Amino acid sequence: MDEVDRIIYAGNVFTVEWYVTARGRSSALEYFGTLSDRQQDRFLALIRTIGDIGKIFNTTKFNYEGNEIYAFKPQPDRFLCFFYTGRKIIVTNGFRKKTQKLPASEKNKALLAKQDYKKRIEEESYYE
Repeated sequence: MDEVDRIIYAGNVFTVEWYVTARGRSSALEYFGTLSDRQQDRFLALIRTIGDIGKIFNTTKFNYEGNEIYAFKPQPDRFLCFFYTGRKIIVTNGFRKKTQKLPASEKNKALLAKQDYKKRIEEESYYE
């Protein structure tokens, strides 16, 4: 997967990308691929809004989850992400919401992806 494949949307304010492991896998993109066209459109509408405007004011659609992790919330799905230098938003993982509270396992996946992303960026190996 090359850099072009990672980009979900390049907006006026932010570029939004899928997080990709060192093995070239993106669990968020894979989850996105399982969604109906309508569900995909809901997610992409949120991506376009934050990419072009820089903020989503409705906390039922985008919310801070702690530890520098945010959630896009196109009901009933969730896509976790983080902001990175250079006006980037990296989408780490997606899942179907089944409980009121964010599952710790999903947040941990996002935190590990963020740590891996930063390490590989510093090593200049992420976009190879």
